[in-house]
Amino acid sequence: MAEPNRPLSPHLQIYKFEITMAMSIVHRITGTGLYFGTALLAWWFAAAAIGDGAFDLAQGFFNHWIGRLVLIGYTWALFHHMLGGLRHFVWDMGKGYGPERYTYGWLTLVGGVVLTALLWLLVLI
Repeated sequence: MAEPNRPLSPHLQIYKFEITMAMSIVHRITGTGLYFGTALLAWWFAAAAIGDGAFDLAQGFFNHWIGRLVLIGYTWALFHHMLGGLRHFVWDMGKGYGPERYTYGWLTLVGGVVLTALLWLLVLI
């Protein structure tokens, strides 16, 4: 029996990379990021309950530029994941499979960035 001369993964040659594919991947990544960000949030709450020394340590981390960057990333992940969830909800209703799926993908991406920027502008004012 001869081995067929065909690619093992033809889907890699057939599918083209689209915004909807990227948003699906990023939705999963932000879900994982939210898991770790929520663990940091729990650490902050636990530090507040433990006492001043632990709370000062947590506050020191979150007031440092690296901590702020983590918080901004957590905020973006939260908004992006929420908007992606709403997009998936629309798809679950059987709508949005036409050309508007590209618009929903870009709205998810841009909306997450805009909402994050607005929230942090309000926090820093």
